[in-house]
Amino acid sequence: MFTNIVLIIIGFIFLIKGAEVLVEGASGLAKRFHIPEIIIGLTVVSIGTSMPELFVSLTAAVDGYQDMAIGNVVGSNISNLLLIVGFSAILRPLEFQKSTKFIDIPICFATTIIFMILANIGQGISRLDAAMLSILFAAFIIYTIYMAKSSSKMDTTEEKETKERKTIWNILFILLGIVGLKFGADFVVDNAVSLARIFNVSEKIISLTIIALGTSLPELVTSVVAAAKGSSDISIGNIIGSNIFNLLFVIGLPGIINPINYSISYNVDMTILVVSIIMLAIFANTGKKNCMTRANGAIYLTMYLSYMMLLFAKQ
Repeated sequence: MFTNIVLIIIGFIFLIKGAEVLVEGASGLAKRFHIPEIIIGLTVVSIGTSMPELFVSLTAAVDGYQDMAIGNVVGSNISNLLLIVGFSAILRPLEFQKSTKFIDIPICFATTIIFMILANIGQGISRLDAAMLSILFAAFIIYTIYMAKSSSKMDTTEEKETKERKTIWNILFILLGIVGLKFGADFVVDNAVSLARIFNVSEKIISLTIIALGTSLPELVTSVVAAAKGSSDISIGNIIGSNIFNLLFVIGLPGIINPINYSISYNVDMTILVVSIIMLAIFANTGKKNCMTRANGAIYLTMYLSYMMLLFAKQ
């Protein structure tokens, strides 16, 4: 048990340093190419920090652990919104871009509803359902690339040469950050699960709490670091992009390989997720204009703690 605790601490160190390097590289790319940070957050950062969810769900689906594959994604998305956005907002109020309010959040909401409908039809994600989710993910990536191109500006030859040199370092920072996040998440998740099993916690509760929180640690650290540095676009974009990535691709890819069963008991958790997204839209359009306040963050954190208590009360 002592070894597990030591490895978890090492995992946290990897996560923190990996997140710092990833945010630095992503911000550098955004500035070098005049690309809005929200685009970087929705693509490179969100996909990079969602790699732990992808590997966990893929392994779980292939090995036949259906609850773990679904619970990891649903639990991670709830943690992303209620815990991570909530904590980030308390640390420093988050500003919403107009595109985030009127495009990205609605896409996240629509994605969640589509997943919920497909999962309840036949009580599972078939290969056809998984293919549909993967196609939607490809469409989302195309949309973000289109936004990036429309937002970029042309540079002179000298500017391009300078930026190419700096871009190499930024890309290396991003790759190094993702590697650190991946290894850190593995250390934390694997050893946290081992500790949880010592206390006889069920597979579903493990997937919705320990594993979900563990695989969300990259998003947590990345978004908190971004928020502390004043990069609200990366903080919010990272979470929205990760949630879309989780539902469309983290479930889509494993589902194509091996159909995933869905327990209707997850509808309660999915409903909490839907309500959380609706509240995010409300926060973005009420109170202090275009801003998620510390009070909003406190509401989110209270909801998350209540959700955790509900899970363990049902155990």
